Amino acid sequence: MTTATRDLAGLTARLAELAPGLRVETGPGATGAYAYDASNYRVPPRAVAFPRSADDVVAVLRACREAGVPVTARGGGTSMAGNAVGPGLVLDFSRYMNRILDIDVEARTARVEAGVVLDALRSATALHGLDFGPDPSSHSRCTLGGMIGNDACGNRSVRDGRTSGHVVALEIVTADGVRAVADHAGLHPVDPGDAGPVARLEAGLKRLVGENLALLRTELGRIPRQVSGYQLHHLLPENGFDLARALVGTEGTCAVVTAATVRLVATAQASTLLTLGYDDVVQAAEDVPEILRFTPSAVEGMDEAIVATMRARRGADSVTGLPEGRAWLYVELEGDDQAGVNARAAELLDALKAQGRLTGGRVVQSPAERRSLWRVREDGAGLAARLVDGGESWPGWEDAAVAPENLAAYLRGFRKLLASHELTGVLYGHFGAGCVHVRIDFDMTSDTGREVMRRFLTEAAALVVEHGGTLSGEHGDGRARSELLQVMYSHRMIAAFTAFKQTFDPDGLLNPGVIVDPAPLDADLALRELPLLEATFTFPHDEDGFAGAVRRCVGVGRCRSDAGGVMCPSYRATGEENDSTRGRARMLQEMVRGEAVTDGWRSTEVRDALDLCLSCKACSSDCPVGVDMATYKAEFLHQHYKGRLRPRSHYSLGWLPLTSALAGYAARPINLLLRGPIGKLLARLGGVTTRRRIPAFASRRALRRTLRAAKTDEPAKAILFVDSFTRAFRPQVAGAASRALADAGIPCTPQDGLCCGLTWVSTGQLATARKIMDRTVIALDDDGDDRPIIVAEPSCAAALKRDVPELLGTEAARRVADRVQTFTGALTDLADAGWTPPPLPENVVLQTHCHEYATFKGRRPADLLRRLGVREVDEAEGCCGLAGNFGFEAQHYDTSMAVAELALKPRIDNLGGRPVVADGFSCATQIDHLAGGDVRALHLAELLDPAADQPGETT
Repeated sequence: MTTATRDLAGLTARLAELAPGLRVETGPGATGAYAYDASNYRVPPRAVAFPRSADDVVAVLRACREAGVPVTARGGGTSMAGNAVGPGLVLDFSRYMNRILDIDVEARTARVEAGVVLDALRSATALHGLDFGPDPSSHSRCTLGGMIGNDACGNRSVRDGRTSGHVVALEIVTADGVRAVADHAGLHPVDPGDAGPVARLEAGLKRLVGENLALLRTELGRIPRQVSGYQLHHLLPENGFDLARALVGTEGTCAVVTAATVRLVATAQASTLLTLGYDDVVQAAEDVPEILRFTPSAVEGMDEAIVATMRARRGADSVTGLPEGRAWLYVELEGDDQAGVNARAAELLDALKAQGRLTGGRVVQSPAERRSLWRVREDGAGLAARLVDGGESWPGWEDAAVAPENLAAYLRGFRKLLASHELTGVLYGHFGAGCVHVRIDFDMTSDTGREVMRRFLTEAAALVVEHGGTLSGEHGDGRARSELLQVMYSHRMIAAFTAFKQTFDPDGLLNPGVIVDPAPLDADLALRELPLLEATFTFPHDEDGFAGAVRRCVGVGRCRSDAGGVMCPSYRATGEENDSTRGRARMLQEMVRGEAVTDGWRSTEVRDALDLCLSCKACSSDCPVGVDMATYKAEFLHQHYKGRLRPRSHYSLGWLPLTSALAGYAARPINLLLRGPIGKLLARLGGVTTRRRIPAFASRRALRRTLRAAKTDEPAKAILFVDSFTRAFRPQVAGAASRALADAGIPCTPQDGLCCGLTWVSTGQLATARKIMDRTVIALDDDGDDRPIIVAEPSCAAALKRDVPELLGTEAARRVADRVQTFTGALTDLADAGWTPPPLPENVVLQTHCHEYATFKGRRPADLLRRLGVREVDEAEGCCGLAGNFGFEAQHYDTSMAVAELALKPRIDNLGGRPVVADGFSCATQIDHLAGGDVRALHLAELLDPAADQPGETT
């Protein structure tokens, strides 16, 4: 046993003694994801603790002080400056300390624990017509503790300013384990027995202020976004010794915040959004002072690269409502009545047109367009990280701010500085507050590239100071900019910062390397030149193959959101970082590095991290950088089990297309057999749960009969691909699809006997998958046939569309993929203009298959149903939980059901006679299971079948 191991064992033992029941994780499998946040840095911790109370935090700080182990507090882990990584013990507040303790409507305050996610607080306060003002783009996963640590602002900071302006009191634990409350009048002990240490600490702070009055008055608080350093001016006599505000923005370096009382604001009664187009971001910045005369709540900017990437990743219709231009401003106006807001908007547009810089401008009336546009801006960091042209960009200088009237001049100088270093930056940010976020194509893998980055950052610091600005406007200094504080502040101010931290943390154990005694800005960089790993997938969009693909994750953490989109179902079910897309990507990055995870493809830690991934593919669409964890998991499983015995379910479920085809020749006796005790025995032997009923196999005769009945004499305009699931379990869908398509003017010829290879892909049997796919491509690419290939089963359509070309990498595979359509897509794109569908119900419940959601952008069943006349589509937004083989595997049943509870099951429990539409076989199977066999979900084709007297009746 090494000394480090012994020391760690001693620490964990001491923690168990001081805080029985405290969860503490060690080892690379548990801590690997915590080596990263959303910054450029990688700092592996020795342990991660998950406190449930302030007493747990006290125990951690006392034990770590005894052992000399540093402590870093962490919320959502979305820091872009390296504020949330540290070499000792990381405290993850987001897992358990995430309770809203009180909302005082009359006083307009809320008391929350540090791990409360901002959106959770906003949802709770919205019920009372209240809101928390600061709203960072990461609002769906950032925590109040993290916002307090950074002094976060957000999109509406023009109106609401910084988090420090909304903090009433902070409940803290000091480095020596003393609980206290910091408020507008100083510091107060929680335990009367700690009055002495608290009084001494407060006296030391007052001495520090008294010795530096002129310094604090002249160097701090010069512009609204001056977040860099410590905000010691709040301790000045004229500011009432407001220690709560002074501790906001200290980045966990002085005390650990366990809870906070924050001030709330009234929700605006009326608002409108203007989108303004410009030739470039400098032109946009020139108009900001004029816009600010109209007291907007938000003035946000971005350039064309972000918009182009969003459209490429999620479809052309993912960004609507923008006027002509190469850069844009969003301007939000709010007020007490809509007429007054609209009048101000019209007046503002006229004023800007008179300025002569606009290329276009409009008021966005549609709520859906507004949501779409804000989604683009909020995903800016991720979209800019991996652009449509494949280029990568990084933070490091992503948060500088100047006074808004100086923004245009600063941006001119900044662009010249970029050009002088042959760097390119993607610009976006809070233009109304003078804060510019930019991601830059630094090369951090070579010595030369790192030298260029260091020179650039040093010169950029001088440039922003020259324009009266600050290194950081809301993200904090972290590891990225703390070394550069000496460019912005005098030596005396740096000494005052040091004295402030030492008063709180004399041993320097709280988040070391940040603000005071900073680590070099180019130390601990995560990116470096790594060996390329041989892979079976081609990864055509990633220059470095598998290594480049997993590097897509930059830590922005959208996968940790509880709502919106589908990603990430397993995180939503468990709440564990390692079960998020980000956590898995970070473990794969650790595997590629080969330091903490040393056994490469054979790693059991990585295997375990990937285990609860449902392979839903939602991340490939919802993740701003396009992480595709389903593909990474398939590749890993292929390599991990190469030449070795696999889990039993890989054989029983992975080879289902073959076994189900054979079962079709004796479907009735096999179904009878599987319904009895032998069926349960076979399920156990195959690693399949016995808590689900095995779906009944259809006979080959049923398929032939169905297809014969659906024949048409019209020339076929398309191929109806009869996939393995439709063939084996619900042949009636093939008949209904054939009839509905013919009715819509798309007569088809059925293509049976082929397979997309999906089940072999999802179980990582890629060699077999390639053989299956190759045979299918040869059959479908025959004689130059370019007719659309329509696939009723969305998962098989997605496999043909994406997995086949990315696994085979041939022109023939790409030609076939280009022709593939889902049933929804075919009706959306190919149906006769005058087609009238059969009568449809007014209300339906819809479960969209995750693979369809992720792969076929802009061709959603919900949109088609509404267009065809269904008045209300109640869509279960999220994964059904079955996810192909996942929910049938015995060890995954509970997670599968937990995922179903998030969105689907509540709808099934409250159907009220509404039909359920689910095109995916696994979705329909899960619905049948949730309803106890009392509800049969319909494929959209069955709903639209012209031969049905009632939806789903005709077989």
